[in-house]
Amino acid sequence: MSTQRDPAAEPPRPRRPLGAAGAALAIALGAEAPSRDLTVTGVTLDSRSVAPGDLWCALPGANAHGADFAAQASARGAVLALTDPTGAERCRDAGLPALVVADPREATARAAALVQGRPAERLATIGVTGTNGKTSVTTVVTRTLDALGVAAGMIGTSGTSYRDAHGDEHAIGTVRTTPESPELHGILARMLEDRVQVASMEVSSHALVLHRADEVVFDVACFTNLTQDHLDFHGTMEAYYEAKRALFTPEHSARGIVCVDDEWGRRLAREASVPVTTYTTAPDAEADHRVREIVPEGYGSTFTVDGPEGTRTLHAALPGRHYVANTLAAELLLAGIGRHGPEVTRALGEAGTVPGRMELVARTPIRGVVDYSHTADALDQALTTLRDVPGTRRLLVVMGAGGDRDRGKRPAMGEVAARLADVVIVTDDNPRTEDPAAIRGAVRSGIPADTNAQVHEVDGRGAAIDLAADLADVSDTILVAGKGAETGQQIGGIVHPFDDRLRLRTALAGPGGAGDDDTDGER
Repeated sequence: MSTQRDPAAEPPRPRRPLGAAGAALAIALGAEAPSRDLTVTGVTLDSRSVAPGDLWCALPGANAHGADFAAQASARGAVLALTDPTGAERCRDAGLPALVVADPREATARAAALVQGRPAERLATIGVTGTNGKTSVTTVVTRTLDALGVAAGMIGTSGTSYRDAHGDEHAIGTVRTTPESPELHGILARMLEDRVQVASMEVSSHALVLHRADEVVFDVACFTNLTQDHLDFHGTMEAYYEAKRALFTPEHSARGIVCVDDEWGRRLAREASVPVTTYTTAPDAEADHRVREIVPEGYGSTFTVDGPEGTRTLHAALPGRHYVANTLAAELLLAGIGRHGPEVTRALGEAGTVPGRMELVARTPIRGVVDYSHTADALDQALTTLRDVPGTRRLLVVMGAGGDRDRGKRPAMGEVAARLADVVIVTDDNPRTEDPAAIRGAVRSGIPADTNAQVHEVDGRGAAIDLAADLADVSDTILVAGKGAETGQQIGGIVHPFDDRLRLRTALAGPGGAGDDDTDGER
């Protein structure tokens, strides 16, 4: 998943780079050394972001070769290129000496780690993978550490940010869930420079296949779940699983925390090649840590866990079994880096909500919730959870599916919505370059003709949210699903400003809604 780059954010590189000699890089990468002495002070893949002293990595792409932009990289101050034999001549023609290797993408991560002084080895690092829950777990971990006064940062779908040793907040511009390896090692170096102690990171399956997270051996890694998504990239669920499994090898982690609520997790617990601790919320599953009882409490819940050292009680700030699982995962990850005890339990329970994850934007007389659920399984969890919240009358959902992504999940999402909601409004998510009407049609194709749900198809996400507010009545709940905390909508290659939370809050505060958006008491 890509995020939007904030132009006001800080750059993903340290202020005072350590650097590395070109000859040393050549030896480490198994390439022929450059003919002259030079020092590399940064690494980048993008010729537009080259800074003086950079190693510029020219990689082959699906439609073009990075070496086509060698002249631009040279003009901006690159001192050395890393490329394959195909790109070598073009780099040299632009005046850039080149380190030539067979797999420059894999070598890029090694180069970035070396130039930045291998920062991952000097931070406590947490990696979280899974179809759903990555952002929630890393956010809860980071907010818990913040409450404990520990300088911590997070890298993921909602962006990259950290609090330094002085308590100052920093936001770094990134555009992917897991940044490309030069950005990643630059970010970790910057965090280390500001005396951050813990970095939590979402590790996507794309990142594992494309070497973005290489040269980071996480102190502890977590697997949340696996459901259908990203098959446009991986092709099969087996390939998707294998990508996730790669995180639980000695090359990527020292130990694992694995949720065994699904068969993929149970398989991973057997096949991981690092020590693994398991956890579950399923009543009949066997695990090292088992959730035994969940009691709703406000908009969240209190739950008990049976573990090797006895029974303990934890609090989840958001409703639903999946947020119980996320909270337990966060606790186990914190314990994995040596953070445990009553003060951690207290801070964990007060860690608060996660932006765009079951976020309550209006409370009365109509409850308004925004969630990032963009797979059939995540939508099922969100709707089932909201149905069980005390006082819920009808459940209305505004949903769609993203364009240029896994098309196979669209009918399944429509089926789930119609099965679990009273009113389904099918609309546009991020159509990207696809025809929005065709995507809506694919979603609707999964809705049975004899469904009991009231089904609407609406062209335009804003109009769909407005319709939901018009149709809702006292004690109804509206779920706007799919985009979460995103602040833009991608249509035809253009990102248009759009925030589900703001639009839903405004719709419920208008005629026919009169919503109360003061939700502080339930956050």
